[in-house]
Amino acid sequence: MIMGKFWSAFRAQINKLANFFWTADPIAQMQYEYDQSVAQLSEGRKGLEQYRALVERVTYQVNNEQRHITDLESKVKAYLQAGDRETASKFALELQKAKTELAENQAQLKMHEDAYNNNVTKIKHATGKLSKIREKIAKYDAELKMSKAEAEVAKLAESFNFDVTTDFGQIEQVIQDKIGLNRAKVRVAADLSSEGIVDVQREQAAEKVLADQALKQFEVDMGLVTPETAGVKDEAKELGAAKQTQKA
Repeated sequence: MIMGKFWSAFRAQINKLANFFWTADPIAQMQYEYDQSVAQLSEGRKGLEQYRALVERVTYQVNNEQRHITDLESKVKAYLQAGDRETASKFALELQKAKTELAENQAQLKMHEDAYNNNVTKIKHATGKLSKIREKIAKYDAELKMSKAEAEVAKLAESFNFDVTTDFGQIEQVIQDKIGLNRAKVRVAADLSSEGIVDVQREQAAEKVLADQALKQFEVDMGLVTPETAGVKDEAKELGAAKQTQKA
């Protein structure tokens, strides 16, 4: 009674352990079962090859007996034609025994051929089933990996919640603030770069007038034009007046 309970508990634990391995990696278990079946099928094929060798030996024996019977029939006929009935009767008795043995061997050959053909059919059927199992293993393996990937993507989508209340959202806000600050610095620099542009433009215009005045004075000094024609005096007066206005 105690041993019975102990054995039941032990089998329950073994079953629990087996279930753990089955559920831990079902694809590996399916592949293991498939490999075991392939190994058994390979052994069965070797046995079938050996059995076929037996069939071939029986076939060879039956063919020899058929040739022997044909030879005995020829001898019986020949001795009968020669009038030697005693010798003919001996070969006739041997012919009768040979036909009996041939019938027995032909029956065995038929039995062996039938058994061989049945085994061939079974192995072909098993091979076809194994091929389908191999396809199923590949299919289930792909589907299982895809489902795991989908589950991981779902978890990832939950982790990457862009809500401002989450850590990721707060970090994103800090980055956006820094980007805004950098852009503001660029805008301020651009705005400040236009400060005093009017004064610069005025100085450039004054330098242009002075340069033009110097050129005209050079032409007068060289006798190329007269002061009245060049208008040096009028422009000088205007330039002097403009400078006095600026100083005021």
